[in-house]
Amino acid sequence: MTFEGRPVVDLWAGHADLERTRAWRQDTIVNLFSTTKGMAAICAHRLVDQGKLDLDAPVARYWPEFAQADKGAIPVRWLLDHSAGLAAVIDPLPPTALYEWDVMARALAAQAPLWDPGREHGYHAITYGYLVGELVRRITGQSVGRYFRDEVAGPLGAELWIGTPPDFDARTADLLMEGPKPGEQNMFAEIIAKAKPYALKAFMNPIPTGGFNSRVWRGAEIPAANGTGNARALARIYGALACGGTLDGVDVLSPEAIDRARTEQRSGPDNVIPILDTKFGLGFQVGTAAEPIGPNPRAFGHSGMGGSLGFADPEARVGFGYAMNRMESGLFLIGPRATALMNAVFASL
Repeated sequence: MTFEGRPVVDLWAGHADLERTRAWRQDTIVNLFSTTKGMAAICAHRLVDQGKLDLDAPVARYWPEFAQADKGAIPVRWLLDHSAGLAAVIDPLPPTALYEWDVMARALAAQAPLWDPGREHGYHAITYGYLVGELVRRITGQSVGRYFRDEVAGPLGAELWIGTPPDFDARTADLLMEGPKPGEQNMFAEIIAKAKPYALKAFMNPIPTGGFNSRVWRGAEIPAANGTGNARALARIYGALACGGTLDGVDVLSPEAIDRARTEQRSGPDNVIPILDTKFGLGFQVGTAAEPIGPNPRAFGHSGMGGSLGFADPEARVGFGYAMNRMESGLFLIGPRATALMNAVFASL
């Protein structure tokens, strides 16, 4: 946790390997799953700040192939607020596709929207990262992972990568993927039972080879799902956003960009996760009545599968990060452990 840009709580505990022989240390890093989406969103908003990306321009202005399948009028902002209707690729993809950027970009350029774009929203669980990341690549000539390191994480001294070099494997915790316990609700079972046919494809087309602890997963750039870092890095990056967008002389985003990013764009029933209402700004989650992000309604950030969470609360000037390797399961977007820690933070202010 940071307060007014300063780290004030920094805790770590537990084990970094499945055998519980390696202690979690101060410099341990771990896969953050969808908490990564907030980092990709920051990259897009930097380009808006720099006048290189127009949220209301057609995506096809920057990515001409995207205009296929009657998508020529879809504006950039609909990629960020999960309303573009591209939450899944319908045609089966090869198991290695998640690790092959051009394969995913071509598939999404060819994919027709799954609903009337702009009228409804649905969580773009995996495709979000390729959609936003391809805009970054087309505009800057850099991959989103490289742009994020060069422009955001590196200057801030935050240990967070989208596409993690092998040099950091020894410090990376293994993920413990526990299924739901008897009597616990299972989100994917609920999606299978209640969602539209394409919803499961949003998470499972393709199913990645190698698993989440593999080098191929860690090394790829999957900007919706495979950022690797720790709670300290999340708190520092969001701490900058909680303090007007600048921290220790590093300009991350303008105050105008922060206000724009956290302004509600979509709210209510979700086409991909029909068991939960979701609420999105431009690339970030904002709190719902069922899952608030602290006491201030304009706090914003992103959670990840299993329980990770990062957010900024500009009103309280708080940056928060939580990362773990023992995955929680249940019908939630913000997990119980992160919620308990978040509540403790605000109770202490």
